[in-house]
Amino acid sequence: MITDIPKPDIRPANSHFSSGPCAKRPEWSVEHLRHAWLGRSHRASGGKAKLKLAIDQTRKLLRVPDTHKIGIVPASDTGAVEMALWNLLGARGIDMVAWESFGAEWCTDVRSQLKLEDVREILADYGKLPDLTTIDFNRDVVFTWNGTTSGVRIPNGDFIPDNRQGLTICDATSAAFAQDLPFEKLDVVTFSWQKVLGSEAAHGILILSPRAVERLESYVPSWPLPKIFRLTKGGKLIHGIFEGATINTPSMLCVEDYLDALRWAKSIGGIDALFERANRNFSVLDKYVTQSDWLEFLAVEPETRSNTCACFTITHPAVLPLGGDEQSAFAKAIVTRLEAESVAYDIDAYRNAPPGLRIWTGATVETSDLEALMPWLDWAFQCELSDLKSQSS
Repeated sequence: MITDIPKPDIRPANSHFSSGPCAKRPEWSVEHLRHAWLGRSHRASGGKAKLKLAIDQTRKLLRVPDTHKIGIVPASDTGAVEMALWNLLGARGIDMVAWESFGAEWCTDVRSQLKLEDVREILADYGKLPDLTTIDFNRDVVFTWNGTTSGVRIPNGDFIPDNRQGLTICDATSAAFAQDLPFEKLDVVTFSWQKVLGSEAAHGILILSPRAVERLESYVPSWPLPKIFRLTKGGKLIHGIFEGATINTPSMLCVEDYLDALRWAKSIGGIDALFERANRNFSVLDKYVTQSDWLEFLAVEPETRSNTCACFTITHPAVLPLGGDEQSAFAKAIVTRLEAESVAYDIDAYRNAPPGLRIWTGATVETSDLEALMPWLDWAFQCELSDLKSQSS
């Protein structure tokens, strides 16, 4: 009987394990936002100063070279990626590299919306990386660094040559602040501060190398660009975007929340401390999986496993024979049970991903909370397995 399965004694102090928006930083309080620039124009001196500070602190924390431009743009990481695609692509052939849902979306945009013809798609199934050696860097290359919906990441930037002719356009939204990004090899980097720093959503960051700026100023796409996407005027980069003069009105409350997260990151030791926290969090799940008889990482190769969004499949012999819909229902029942106990929220797999679980391990999550969660995973699974066996008997 389910009631005979004892519940663990310890609960996570913070049960927020969502992969976006992610957990707020430890000891976060709305009181920390009391100095937000509210009820005033973002173009007034105080508003522009806040936005410029967010850009400058991002540069320092991420160690972005001074040669690169950093801008705050609308519509989260998606907006930043779309701006890059619509402004930069079409000047030469394109290699689209994808192995999970968001990379697949960028393929669809380039193929079906921009309707570009000289496009190669280099793809892999969930859980695997494509063969990166087949990429032609004389072409423009679009890829995610860390697959948020598959838990598969690129281990390092060694596959990108220094003498490339095309641009490298990298969606790094669940990698920034948790994985070491080689900015010298990346011409465009995008992310949302709602991920590893757990800040409030709806804003994106767009980072451009000198090579990307040169493309913007020398190439005009054949399609019209809406105002919200425009990065140039009269053939020149709109430098104000990268100095705090945003394209549209930002939420200054969200900006203040991001500044608070940046201050927290600095206070604990900067980017290296963020790396260490994410790695330590992942190690809790890694240790758990090695001892589990029912759960396995979706990412096949250990070196490609994400240290921020760990994705899992259920491999127990009683579950594997089930159909896809039944497997999905089984996984969702585990998620629902844990939510009902208020020990884990939003840990179901992404809607387009294989059935399973997804647990965020970024730097704002406390290791002790993940340690407390592990016995609850076993408890929820055993409860659902008991139900499954009762239904089949």
